[in-house]
Amino acid sequence: MRSPVTGFVTLLALLLVVIVGYMSLFTVQQTEQTIVLQFGRPVDVVTAPGLHFKAPWNSVINIDKRILDLENPSQEAIASDQKRLVVDAFARYRIKDALRFYQSVGSIQAANIQLTTLLNAALRRVLGEVTFINVVRDDREKLMQRIRDQLDREADGYGIEVVDVRIRRADLPEQNSQAVYQRMKTEREREAAEFRAQGGQKAQEIRSKADREATVIIAEANSQAEQTRGAGDAERNRLFAEAYSKDADFFAFYRSMTAYENGLKSNDTRFLLRPDSDFFRYFSNPSGRMATETPAKP
Repeated sequence: MRSPVTGFVTLLALLLVVIVGYMSLFTVQQTEQTIVLQFGRPVDVVTAPGLHFKAPWNSVINIDKRILDLENPSQEAIASDQKRLVVDAFARYRIKDALRFYQSVGSIQAANIQLTTLLNAALRRVLGEVTFINVVRDDREKLMQRIRDQLDREADGYGIEVVDVRIRRADLPEQNSQAVYQRMKTEREREAAEFRAQGGQKAQEIRSKADREATVIIAEANSQAEQTRGAGDAERNRLFAEAYSKDADFFAFYRSMTAYENGLKSNDTRFLLRPDSDFFRYFSNPSGRMATETPAKP
């Protein structure tokens, strides 16, 4: 029979083998790369995912190999035209050399601090060489590429590759924006007043021209009317003269009837005339002769 001591030793040996085996294995995820350390000194870098072996006394450090975000707080920069800008930017990067990264910065938190400093410096350098209009409108894409290239060159010494740099917002500070808006408002109001003045002047010119043309047209129309009226009066007088020469008595009768029609209105039939007035000649005598007149001999 085996003694209890032998069983205990065997169990202890098996437990030691399990512990040593467990300490000799490590797993690398697909999103990680691993540095193997021997007493704090890097001895190997493993990038292939899967199960790997190491010495039991070695330790491992896992480093993310995915694209990482770098959020940069808003910073002020001065453009070449001396305009202050508030710039809100961010970057995307990945760790391409895990060993260099570990030896230079050691952790992602420390890398973010270092990259933030480098990004702010690159922003100020690049934006300080161009005008405000280039930043906000004309060359924004090219400027972001230049900032990315500069940051990538400086981050290469840390084993970092900068994938992209983007400017979310580039604008004037609040107090400057208000001044610019006020200046733009004043300029637009001045232009509007100028346009209104030009419109008023043009309207006055059109109105004066129209009044002048209306005066000429009315004068010409009055002239033509007077000419037509004169011609009508002449023709009327000619007809009257011709009718009078043919039958003087009938013409006198017609003239009297017309005078009665015009003088005896429905609302007023009062006259201050003598009874023997020539106006009433046909009232007293149908032939129209006055009592003192003698009939003409045939």
